[in-house]
Amino acid sequence: MTPWPAHLEQIDLSDAAFWRRPPSERAAAFALLRAQRPVAHFADPVFTSTAFPFPPGRGYYALTRHHDVVRASRHPEIFRSGPGAVSVLDLPPEMVEYFSGMISTDSPRHARLRRIVAAAFSPRQVAAIERAIAVRAERLVGDARAGGTGDFIADVAAPLPLAVIASMMGVPDSELATLRRCSDVILSAGDPQFIPEGTDPVLALLEAGATLTDLMTDLGRYRRDHPVEDVTSSLVNAQIESERLSDQELASFFILLIVAGNETTRTALAHGLLALSAHPDQRALLLADFPGRAAGAVEEIVRYASPVIWMRRTLAEEATLSGVTLQAGDKVLLFYASANRDEEVFADPESFDITRHPNDHVGFGAPGPHFCLGAHLARREIAVTLDTLLAGSPAVHATGEPVRLASNFINGITHLPYAWA
Repeated sequence: MTPWPAHLEQIDLSDAAFWRRPPSERAAAFALLRAQRPVAHFADPVFTSTAFPFPPGRGYYALTRHHDVVRASRHPEIFRSGPGAVSVLDLPPEMVEYFSGMISTDSPRHARLRRIVAAAFSPRQVAAIERAIAVRAERLVGDARAGGTGDFIADVAAPLPLAVIASMMGVPDSELATLRRCSDVILSAGDPQFIPEGTDPVLALLEAGATLTDLMTDLGRYRRDHPVEDVTSSLVNAQIESERLSDQELASFFILLIVAGNETTRTALAHGLLALSAHPDQRALLLADFPGRAAGAVEEIVRYASPVIWMRRTLAEEATLSGVTLQAGDKVLLFYASANRDEEVFADPESFDITRHPNDHVGFGAPGPHFCLGAHLARREIAVTLDTLLAGSPAVHATGEPVRLASNFINGITHLPYAWA
């Protein structure tokens, strides 16, 4: 049987069917693009909403090579985030209200927001967050181990990062189910697992965004007058050169944390267990020296999983990448998932190797002002969870094929059967 794809014309990154293909076939398609058409043009995807029009534009260019993704990330003055970093199509104003946080803004506003947020993460706050990770991991893994078998996403991968974020922000555990539901809807990409048939996906997104906004606005206003030792209190009272976060900026940051911080770690944990189950030699290496190899394992899991598949940028002026000249107003998608398998940067990129060095992956974004603010937190969550999982039950493993999220944006896993022995 002829392997797919046999030629470039078979590849359409805007076709939802492409993202339902097996991961190996998608990887082969990106390898073909890197080799033959590294800056390929595709028509905008078709997105149907009864509530809001999404008129197709003039398409986008897919950046598939590592050096092009890095260059675009290092030059935000040319490759702008503002028009919609997380959406191929421009968002209607009603959605921008909820999803216009740091990830979709440019300097000077981006720099202002990042300064205020960074100031809230004092050494004391970071230490408290790390303690919360360890406590939550021990509790979740202990409860899950007692069951013997189960769904790794439901038992560990999904609840851990969500509970940590809720704890650090001061959101009570009684709201965890709401946070999970809203996060799933926002990142669903219309997947029927999370968006019921007949429901307008844009309306579902707006409802989820409004729910999270209301929750954080109420909490933020209360914390201004009644501060405690949590990040929300620090954020609403942080002041840099007389500047503070507005209610909407606080809510947008919270949505970013709940969505990006939760989903990235959830996805990495799921792919990590899957990879260690499929590569017992790598599991053995990790178990032989966990303290010495944990950091390398985390980096390789993030590279191998590439939880966030792409980010969008829009050109402010003409630029040339891999011999292709782009014009002001052109859209580009920075395909991190492809850059992380670039043969020019990674030896044997399809292999899973926890000793890989160097490992210049872009799983947290490439170097530049939009590099993931929560990268340190995600690394700690993954490392602590792996340690907790393997310490008491080194044979914990996936027992079946994962159910994957039907998304071109998040390389998500929604269900993963596993067992402890």
